[in-house]
Parts: sequence; C-alpha cells; structure tokens
Amino acid sequence: MADADPKVAQQIARAASAFEKRRTGHRPQSVTVVLAADTLVVTLHGTLSEAEKLLARTPEGAAQVQEFHHRLFEDAAESLREEIRRITGVAVREARAAVEPATGTVVQVFTTGTMVQVFLLTDPVPPDTWSGSGAGEQS
Repeated sequence: MADADPKVAQQIARAASAFEKRRTGHRPQSVTVVLAADTLVVTLHGTLSEAEKLLARTPEGAAQVQEFHHRLFEDAAESLREEIRRITGVAVREARAAVEPATGTVVQVFTTGTMVQVFLLTDPVPPDTWSGSGAGEQS
C-alpha cells in the first residue's frame, strides 16, 4: 500500500467495530486507526460491558478481563485479519490485542514482526502539535 488513504482507515475502523460487535455482542464507543509503514494499530474505546468494568475494579478481576479478551481475540482474529488484507491488499503477519480494564480500551496491533509500543494518553493531542516521524532524532 503506497499511500495512506483516509477511506482505508475508515473501512478498517468499520471492520474492527463490526468484529467487536460479533465477538462480544456490543460495539465500541469509538475506533481509532493508525497506519504507519508496516504497522496498523486499532484502538477500540469503550468496549467493556458494565459487568466487565465492575470485575476489573480489583487486580484479580482486571487480570481475568485481560485474559478473557486476549483469548477471545486470539480465537476469533482470523476473520478480522482477512478483512484487513482485503481492505489494504497486504496480509497481516502478526496480530495481538491488549485491554486496559480501567478505561475499557482495547488495542489491537497488526504487524509484520515489528516491536510496537502503545501509550494510551489521558486526553487527545491536537494534530497540529505533531512535528514529524521522529526518525533519526535523538533525545
């Protein structure tokens, strides 16, 4: 895929939302899609049920919620991987999901073997504050 097309991101967001609905029975409140080179990160906001939120209030319950969503994703992700391949024209090599029980956010990462670090911020950052890719920059 040479150039990122906003329509591609929208299609992936719709596919991820539909996947979540089929998988858990409810849609996320919102979906964010970021595609950079060979890494696609899909963040589903507001995905946990009220029961899962209550369970996640304790460390043990949070671990159960994380494990449940991890296994559910692993068992069902093939259909979403295929949909991403159809939309982008590129096969998914790896796919992982992580849940942040405190916020009900699920992050799904599809890569081709790249290490991915995901930081969920407390608030959105305005797009005009971004100044580049950071490639070659030193801190």
